[in-house]
Amino acid sequence: MNTQINLRIPESLLLNAKKYAVKHGFGNVQELVKETLREKVFGEPEITPEGLKLIKKLIEVSNKKSLWGTEEELFRKLRERQNGAHSKAR
Repeated sequence: MNTQINLRIPESLLLNAKKYAVKHGFGNVQELVKETLREKVFGEPEITPEGLKLIKKLIEVSNKKSLWGTEEELFRKLRERQNGAHSKAR
């Protein structure tokens, strides 16, 4: 069960959070806030912003090309793409 909370923050913080969310691959400020809380409470993030971008891209490409397979296949493709991106960056 999820519980909703209300959060009051200065307008400038919200604007900067929106920019940060877009730049780092979060769908919206809510995703950014939830991930930030997870990091603070549990340590490491579940998914890095880069991983989130790759997942969204994989979903987009899979939808366009009807490439849906098993969950295992999708994560294998994600890892391959992520490893390829890391190799190019080196």
